[in-house]
Amino acid sequence: MGETGRIVIIEDDADIREGIRLLLEGEGCIVTEAGDGETGITLVDEKTDLVILDVMLPGISGLKTCEEIRKKSVVPVLFLTAKARESDKLIGLMSGGDDYLGKPFSYAELMGRVKALIRRYQIYKGKESIEEEKSHYLARGGIRINTDFNEVFVHNREVELSNLEYRILLLMMQYPRKIFSAQNLYESVWEEPYFYSCNGTVMVHIRKLRVKLEKDPQEPRLITTVWGKGYRFEGVDHES
Repeated sequence: MGETGRIVIIEDDADIREGIRLLLEGEGCIVTEAGDGETGITLVDEKTDLVILDVMLPGISGLKTCEEIRKKSVVPVLFLTAKARESDKLIGLMSGGDDYLGKPFSYAELMGRVKALIRRYQIYKGKESIEEEKSHYLARGGIRINTDFNEVFVHNREVELSNLEYRILLLMMQYPRKIFSAQNLYESVWEEPYFYSCNGTVMVHIRKLRVKLEKDPQEPRLITTVWGKGYRFEGVDHES
């Protein structure tokens, strides 16, 4: 594996947990594991590159576990679940997850998701190794991005974005007024083949961005919807 990562597995099925651990360790990953959400939360720290999280857990649910992890980290979270309904997927993404894998899954499919998430996250957090004195900024519509350190400011107030949210915003701000279809965004940011079901994934991340960036997320003025076509960054300042 090109990007050796530190991964936390939170899964109550010991056999599944062991199988995933052996697979990841065989690829050079450093793995810690937990059988419940409470323990798993304590294992996530600043060195963690990925959390693999089962939705159905004893004690606090996987969704609640993800919400608690999000309070202290933007590390990517890959949900595992026996449920395959689109509504369950969207609920997982809204609670802070980055991707979703339904059981049963192949190890090849799992490793593909793991590698993609870790690769993107390690690029995102590469700011830790940058020591340039001069930073580069992209500023439009009251939003300013420090592209050296992946920092985002809304009217000089820093906001915390996940790596996927950051990549969506950066892409759209680089091409203001350009209409991005859901397929454009998914293939550019997720770097995976697009399927129609991916529309919901993109929609959820756009919604989360609006909550963090817009004065009124219900009446967005920065990231607008172009009905039937996609999304566009308008570059219009908030009203005072």
